[in-house]
Amino acid sequence: MDKRKLHPRVHWLGAIDWDRRLFDSLIPLPDGTSYNAYLVQGNHKTALLDTVDPAMAHILLAQLEDVEKIDYLVSHHAEQDHSGTIPLILERYPDAKVVTTAKAKPMLIDLLQIAEDRFVTVADGESLDLGGLSLTFIHTPWVHWPETMVTYLPEAKMLFSCDFFGSHIAANDLYVIDQGRVHEAAKRYFAEIMMPFRTVIEKNITKLAPLAIETIAPSHGQVYDRPAWIMDAYRDWVSPTPHNLVSFPFVSMHGSTRIMVDHLSASLARHGVRVELFNLAVTDIGKLAMSLVDAGTIVVGTPTVLLGAHPLAAYAAFLANALKPKARFLSIVGSYGWGGKAVEQLAGMIPNLKVEVLEPLLVKGVPRQEELAQLDRLAATIAEKHSHESFRA
Repeated sequence: MDKRKLHPRVHWLGAIDWDRRLFDSLIPLPDGTSYNAYLVQGNHKTALLDTVDPAMAHILLAQLEDVEKIDYLVSHHAEQDHSGTIPLILERYPDAKVVTTAKAKPMLIDLLQIAEDRFVTVADGESLDLGGLSLTFIHTPWVHWPETMVTYLPEAKMLFSCDFFGSHIAANDLYVIDQGRVHEAAKRYFAEIMMPFRTVIEKNITKLAPLAIETIAPSHGQVYDRPAWIMDAYRDWVSPTPHNLVSFPFVSMHGSTRIMVDHLSASLARHGVRVELFNLAVTDIGKLAMSLVDAGTIVVGTPTVLLGAHPLAAYAAFLANALKPKARFLSIVGSYGWGGKAVEQLAGMIPNLKVEVLEPLLVKGVPRQEELAQLDRLAATIAEKHSHESFRA
């Protein structure tokens, strides 16, 4: 794609990756992604903000063919999908300096073997004059690595946010057109990589509040020309108050656990509690992560395998522990044939979760009427807990 104008002296550059379906050999990309870079041309100096994934370096280099000089290459984040093409840019523009945080400098040296004399480190709030345009650098640690920062262009009221407010989505549209689609992609992005750092991100959102922001230009996904809604969404996602929602990952081998899952879900619905079910044998794990952004309670359903939880249920517990959602309650339901320690195993896998564990229920074989009644009592307890905590609707 060619350069695309955002402002008389600001252009989008980068590559649309329509085919990529997995990120970091871990994160599903159902809608592909993009790698966004931005060219800011002042009266005296020119800055390139971020680069692209090395696999698409040729596209960025072609877009820069008519750019005679780059004075500054701003690196917001050392991860290679943004920084990986920096060595090629520095080779083409031998006088360019890499502008980054003091924490990012050694990371970029380690990851990309960039010579130390090519760097200029900037303090939080420091500005760089390009002539008629200026770049102000704002440190935003743990969005989502420790070295990250964003750049503000006050003359255009434009925030270059890197992974902050990003979304993995491939689209020809420069600006957000389908807000619903982008909201889902941005929530998935937040859930999968940002959620563990939500308390720090909340502080960084507050840090940006004094800025007049009319455009947010992230390094993945489309540009927000009406950014209020994505900032409001982030405020909800980082808020410590969960929603009146049970996130319910489960797996069932011979049907007993599924009977319990369906009964508890129906009982929760009768009590006015929303439930989202995720059959771990077939689910998109990103959808489960998105549910965990909002959930007030997590219930894991598992049969017993070799005296422990089913491996898929163990993975769900591991994922929840890693993502550190704001859920306040957790329970476990399931079945066994002759014995086991599934409850103890799963409970031991969630040390990062600050939750109250509600009475688990494991039944031998198919659940009987008295055990279904116990599930009804669990549903009533969850509903009462949600009501007392004044969860969001």
